[in-house]
Amino acid sequence: MTDVFATDPARPLRDIDLADPVLHAERDLSGLWRRLRADEPVHRQPGRGARPGFWVLTRHADVSAAYRDSERFRSDRGNVLDTLLGGGDSAAGLMLPVMDGARHASLRGQLMKAFSPRVLASVVDSIRRASRQVVEEALDKGRFDFARDVAGQLPLRAICDLLDVPATDRQRLLDMTSSALGAHSEAELRDGSWVSKGEILLYFSRLAAARRDDPREDVISLLTQCRVDGVPLSDEEVILNCYSLILGGDETTRLALVGMVAAFLDHPEQWHAYREGRVGTDSAVEEVLRWTTPTLHAGRTAAVDIALHGQTIRAGDVVTLWNASANRDETAFHAPDHFLLARTPNQHLTFAHGAHFCLGAFLARAEIGAVLRDLRELVGSMEAAGPARRIYSNFLTGIGSLPVAWGPA
Repeated sequence: MTDVFATDPARPLRDIDLADPVLHAERDLSGLWRRLRADEPVHRQPGRGARPGFWVLTRHADVSAAYRDSERFRSDRGNVLDTLLGGGDSAAGLMLPVMDGARHASLRGQLMKAFSPRVLASVVDSIRRASRQVVEEALDKGRFDFARDVAGQLPLRAICDLLDVPATDRQRLLDMTSSALGAHSEAELRDGSWVSKGEILLYFSRLAAARRDDPREDVISLLTQCRVDGVPLSDEEVILNCYSLILGGDETTRLALVGMVAAFLDHPEQWHAYREGRVGTDSAVEEVLRWTTPTLHAGRTAAVDIALHGQTIRAGDVVTLWNASANRDETAFHAPDHFLLARTPNQHLTFAHGAHFCLGAFLARAEIGAVLRDLRELVGSMEAAGPARRIYSNFLTGIGSLPVAWGPA
């Protein structure tokens, strides 16, 4: 991809529209992030037409501090740029990611029971078996699309196991989640993702109704049976939280896995270091998460006036926290623009921070670790077998199609 400043290094920052999905899909923004961190760490993007402006935080320290400060930087109007610029999230106060305060803490505490390492032990075992199976099947093919044939299978299996989604419905869910938050082309982007979002909500409305009548040992049943302040969750709350879990549990980990193999293709010395045992799996997982950063940003709303780096963010203003920049901050990481599997420490913000730290972080790490181990044991050579295609989104980033050719170890 071409650096956004390659043809015009003096291009004014105000001319760049960070809400534009095409910008993130087709341009290298490394130079932009460096310039913002150095010159305008609290940048104000002006409004465009009827769309309001918003604040942009890019330094690791500032993004981390904003994540921790859920009193001043609120999530309960929305946590994604598009919904915030559109007037707020219709699920605000109902869905865990767009909820704050005591209600958020209570619901999160109950859901954490289903995401603890002890409870997830059987799911992790299933992930390891599934990973070995899909990697072996891909090796048998020789040439295949890693995004579809490997990464497209594992995260969905894991979250569907937690939700106890019938096996016959899982491919359909994958297709819906793939188009709900991003697109594979600019043409798809213009068509919009609202149909897929509506289909996901309708699907879970039916499944949640069935689990209210016949609860099982799964997260949907937990949601239908749990109480917050002594009151059961409404049908709408159950459905919206299922929607959040399926999108968060599938899409982001899938993009991290695809980005991992793309990074190995671009940095073969790191692949060889890992394959030869010169790098451990734990540090490799963390560097994959930092390097790929599938979630570009998180959105917040200022609850009060906030003074930061000579700027005043007014109460009610939309504030965006850019993980994509924070994870490449030279003050937080040595040689941040290098893919280094042995990197330590590695305090990336891929899973956010504070009260809204990713509920599925343990599961995502387990999935990436399982695939890494299987690649090391089973794959001898890997090379690109066609052009990669990036997704179009201003919220997620990554590759939607990655043709590769593998040889056995």
